[in-house]
Amino acid sequence: MTHDDMTHLLEAILSLKSKEELERFFTDLCTIQEINSMVQRYEVALQLDQGLTYAQIAAVTHASTATISRVNRSLVYGEEGYRTAIERMRKQENEDL
Repeated sequence: MTHDDMTHLLEAILSLKSKEELERFFTDLCTIQEINSMVQRYEVALQLDQGLTYAQIAAVTHASTATISRVNRSLVYGEEGYRTAIERMRKQENEDL
């Protein structure tokens, strides 16, 4: 995969204008298992951010400790992608209250 390939995908995602469009795009693009894996990883990130233990997260999400560890490593040492999304979602939730 080249940088241009990733750029094309990211531009396509950014062109979508609603949750419904995003859902249809990802349903076409990914298998159910791929979508479920992404959903699970994001849920793990949210729970790690809330301070839950690996055991608590595994019990709720059924994620393996390897997955939880990988997500935690991304939260701590990654590119700030999870952190940016979590903070923006939290801000949006507070504005909606």
